[in-house]
Amino acid sequence: MLPEPYRLHHRADFSRTVRRGRRIGRRDLVVHVLLSNEADSDAAAPAVRIGGPRFGLIVSKAVGSAVIRHRVARRLRHICDPLIGELPEETDVVIRALPGAAHTDSAELERQLRAALRKLVPAVTVPETDPVGSFDPGGSS
Repeated sequence: MLPEPYRLHHRADFSRTVRRGRRIGRRDLVVHVLLSNEADSDAAAPAVRIGGPRFGLIVSKAVGSAVIRHRVARRLRHICDPLIGELPEETDVVIRALPGAAHTDSAELERQLRAALRKLVPAVTVPETDPVGSFDPGGSS
């Protein structure tokens, strides 16, 4: 579960990240990243940040039914949790799930997200995979 201080909630934060941030598309995700120092010229930018990097998810009806959309969102939140310590505190990330995300396994979604973040935040080295290991809902041993 992604803790509350690490989530984007306000429409203005989503809009600012999507419009002013950098973007990269992957097969099942589109990732937008905005560093606070890039948004300093924006008058609507918050003066004080609480918490570290913030993540926002966009999972539209094109992805599937409500059950599938919520499943995709839960998987993405789980993938974002270990990234909290790997990204700068002033980073806002918006992840837009594309329709293919409904049928893609969590490990592949994590690979796509990490690859996108490596390109969008070059000053930070986001490891290929989580050092502890990826979540495997199938429980294979």
